[in-house]
Formats: sequence, C-alpha cells, structure tokens
Amino acid sequence: MCRKYFPVLSLIILFPLLAASQDTLRIDLRQADSLFVNRNYYLLAASMNIEAQKAQELQARLYPNPVATADLNVYDPENRKALHAGSSGQKYFQLEQLFLLGGKRKAEIALAKTNTAIAALEFQNLVRQLRYQLHFNLYAVGQQKILLGSYNQQLHLLDSLVSSTQVQADKGNVPVKDLVRLKGAYLKLNNDRAEIYKAYYQSQTALNTILQTQVTVDFAFEEKDIQAYIKPVGFGELQELALANRPDMLLEQKNNDLAVQYHEYQKKLAVPDLNVFVTYDQRSGAFGNQVNAGVALPLPLWNKNQGNIKTARHRIRQSEYQVEAVRNNILSEIKNTHSYYRQTVSEYFKATGLYDSYFEITLRGMTDNFRKRNVSIIEFIDFFEAYNEVLTELVRIRIQLVESGELLNLLTGKDLY
Repeated sequence: MCRKYFPVLSLIILFPLLAASQDTLRIDLRQADSLFVNRNYYLLAASMNIEAQKAQELQARLYPNPVATADLNVYDPENRKALHAGSSGQKYFQLEQLFLLGGKRKAEIALAKTNTAIAALEFQNLVRQLRYQLHFNLYAVGQQKILLGSYNQQLHLLDSLVSSTQVQADKGNVPVKDLVRLKGAYLKLNNDRAEIYKAYYQSQTALNTILQTQVTVDFAFEEKDIQAYIKPVGFGELQELALANRPDMLLEQKNNDLAVQYHEYQKKLAVPDLNVFVTYDQRSGAFGNQVNAGVALPLPLWNKNQGNIKTARHRIRQSEYQVEAVRNNILSEIKNTHSYYRQTVSEYFKATGLYDSYFEITLRGMTDNFRKRNVSIIEFIDFFEAYNEVLTELVRIRIQLVESGELLNLLTGKDLY
C-alpha cells in the first residue's frame, strides 16, 4: 500500500479507540497490532537504527575530499618585508587528491549494506518478540477478567450465605462449625481471587508498556479466536520454516556474511592508496613560477595489515560456530515447543469436552438445596471448591493454548496462527 495512505488507514483502524472511555482502552487483536506498531517506542528506536545504517551506506559511497595547501611568506629578511607574497615575493600552493585502490570503497559499501540488513533483521526480531508478549498478555487479561467476574459472583453468593447462616447460627438453628466452614471457603476464594488479580495487573502492566498507554486494556475476543490456534502443523515443516524465516537465524547468517566481507576489506586495506598532487611554487624551486605534479605511494614493506587479516579470519570461524549454535538451539526449541503445543491442544479438547452447562445448573441446584438444608455443608463446600478449580483450570488451558501457538509463531518466524 502506498505510504501516503498509511496514516489514513491507521486512523480508520484506531477510530473506535478514540471514542472509548479515557480510563479503558477496548480493543480487538487487529487494533492492538496497529496501535503497537505505531506507538511502541522500542520499535521506533529500532527503526531509527535502520535509518542510521542507511546513512552509513551513503557515507561509504563518498570519495575522499581533496586537500588544498597554501604556503605564504610571513617575513622576507633579505628585503626586510613582512608578508612578501606579491609578484616579487614567495608563495606556494598545492592541491592533492587521495585515490583508494584495491576496491576499498566498494568493500566499504558492501559492509554498510550488510549492516543495514542486520539492523532490519534486529527490528524484525524485536517486532516478533514484542508481538508475542502482546498477544499472550491480551488473551491472559481477557481470560483473567472472565475468571475474576465469576469469582466476584461466587464471593457475592458466599457473602449472602454467610450472612444468612450467621443469623441462623445466632438463633441456634445452625451449627457454628457450618458458619466457620462457610467463612473459611469465603476467605480461600478471596485469596484465590487476589492471586488472579496479581496476575491480571502484571499482564496489564506488560500491555501498558507495549501499547504505550496508561489506561486499563479491555481485550475483546470470542471462543472462536482461541480455537483459531488449533491448526496441525508437522514437526518437519516447523523446522524448515524456522531455519528459513526466523530473524535471529537470519541475523547470525548475516553476521557471518559481514565477517567474510570484513576479511575481504582487511585484505584490500593492505593495498597502498595513491596520493596525486599538483603544486605551484613562485620562486623557492629550481625555476620561477614553477608548476609540479607528483604522486605519493606507501611502500608495503613491513606493515601489510597481517594482524587485522588474521583476526578477520578468526572472526569468520567464530561466526560460523555461532550460526551452528543458533541452528541447534532453534531445532531444540521447535521440538520441545511442538510437543508442548500438542499437549495443550489435547488438554483443551478434553477440558472443553468435559465442561458443559450442567456445571452451572448443578451449582445453582446445590446452592438452592443448601439454603433449604437438603445438602450438607461438606457436600456444598466440596462441590463449590471443585467448581472453582474447574473454572481456573479452563482459564489456564485456554491461556496455555494461546501461549503455545504464539510461541510457535515466534520460533518459526511465521504467523501460523
């Protein structure tokens, strides 16, 4: 898309956000990605590094400047004249130009281009790292908010049960131990909710940092958005994608290219450069108004840049080892993350298959029967705690599914999900 239309598109995408509450930012995944790309200062800083490296390409293309020298008489002792530089005096001018030989300028341009490519890959790597954190924390916040809503409802229910049981216990109609058990269940659930709030606010902090906002992020999503992370991809295909597209792998390969280019550059530096000059000498030379031309060329007798060339050869071997180390690390990460992903998909299908509307119906039934004293306090609390464990487990599995899918996106360098 043409660059000039990008601000208009961004405004269209982000327009719903402008109308949102000043205290809450309600966004979907597409809006979050757009906001992230346009406002994250880490990305903006990394993009400036790319521009800086492009400027170095321009610098590498420039030729050395010529050097002009002027030598004027300050005092003529024979004629006792100061600044005697006229027609009967003395002045000397020289113009010299350095010519780079051996392909040094071409090598410097190649190095600058590779550094620009490295900066671009570093930018891509940062984008993928931050996008992984963004997506994971968005779904974490969304799931945690749902769980907190459920816990708040149940705490309200327990609070009403504690109040009614307190009245009956004061009248001697209900054993005090039942009241104590209810209060214990309330405190336990309240403590569990506090842990969820802690995780929720940690995720909010991460989102505020990534999206560069200080308001609460409210993530809009549906169950089908989570199910979109269920897509079988073969282990071999994941490996091929990672080795071909992962920015840190490409970055190491570019670093190897840079090491090779640097070695070639050091060899070219061993070739002497030619300095050509033209001079005008009014009267201090062999002839009056003498014009001379000459060349200067260093003789590579002792310093042939041997040390830097040898260092560059070792840098090549170092970068080759680094490429292999990253390659092995990638294959190991893909293997383990693929197994983790398959496990989370299996858990998701199992958990969502077991959880149905009977859980909610049974909870209401158990609560009504407990109020009518048809269910003992032990039966009610056991079911109540088991119900909450199921809700917590469902949230954990959903977040884990998103995390494993986003990890595969990150580790392969491709948007698979």
